[in-house]
Amino acid sequence: MRAAVALAAVLVAACSAATPETPLVAGSGAPVVVPGGPGGVGRTATPGERIGTGESRSTGADVRFAEMMIPHHRQALEMAGLVPDRTTNAQVTALARRIEVAQRPEIAVMTSWLAALGRAPAHDHPDGYGMASLPEMNNLRTARNAAFDRLFLTLMIRHHEGALTMAAEELRDGRDRMMRTLATDVARGQRIEIARMREML
Repeated sequence: MRAAVALAAVLVAACSAATPETPLVAGSGAPVVVPGGPGGVGRTATPGERIGTGESRSTGADVRFAEMMIPHHRQALEMAGLVPDRTTNAQVTALARRIEVAQRPEIAVMTSWLAALGRAPAHDHPDGYGMASLPEMNNLRTARNAAFDRLFLTLMIRHHEGALTMAAEELRDGRDRMMRTLATDVARGQRIEIARMREML
């Protein structure tokens, strides 16, 4: 799990409901992992422990980013989930696992953040932003081996480029600290994956 998301995932409910400089306190639910210093080891906070301060300045741009990025990520997970039964390419298989490991926690962060605001993810996939169409997904489902690899990489590169656009819009217009951190994390990770996929093609 990416470092920024590791802490965000456990603080999301408190952070989204906080006002500027409101203390954030670990709850009794999921363990709260407090990162260590540079090169240090993290630790688990005890329930009731004060673990910092929160800031909430959410705007419509922040909400749109979360609402649209969740179904966007879900399609990436759907595409990655097709890999094991359709190719034996070790690089493609490793890429699919990295996508799953990175994007599942990000979905959890955004879903919890929206729930704290009384909102839910969009039901429909966002228009544009590199989303694969139904015919493209059907072609991916029926492809095998090298043909699957080429189509998967081509579609996923475009999909990641769409995520970069969404992240750039959040960084331009959003104000919520958590969503901006997540957008930065998404952009950084997916740029790296785009470069890898282009090499693989």
